[in-house]
Amino acid sequence: MGIILFDGICNLCNSSVRFIIERDPKREFRFASLQSEVGMRYMKKYHIPDTTDSIVLVMDGKVYVESTAALQIAARLRGPWRIFRMFLLIPKPVRDRVYKWIAKNRYNWFGRNESCMIPSKRNRDRFLEDKPPG
Repeated sequence: MGIILFDGICNLCNSSVRFIIERDPKREFRFASLQSEVGMRYMKKYHIPDTTDSIVLVMDGKVYVESTAALQIAARLRGPWRIFRMFLLIPKPVRDRVYKWIAKNRYNWFGRNESCMIPSKRNRDRFLEDKPPG
């Protein structure tokens, strides 16, 4: 099981979480916003800098951030998204430059919410807002 930490007030990030949920029939991923208490506990537990505002994947005791996190997630989704794993062959500094450019502009392009998204009843168990890190 993987834990995905995301920016809960970012429209792009919230859309990405919904995208992942729809393509994760094995329910391999659980979610927590970076702004939540449980998200902050995961960041502390795994020594993720407080300044991190990008997607974070914690899986099998390893922490992936930025483009590597996004590509590792895509590699585990149903459908053609697995092919994106090949982009891991591109050097991380190059991948992360593109990722950081998108991240820097995400609020301008996609907007932001005043609060974190509320999961549907069907997917509420996939959000770790009230569960401690394991």
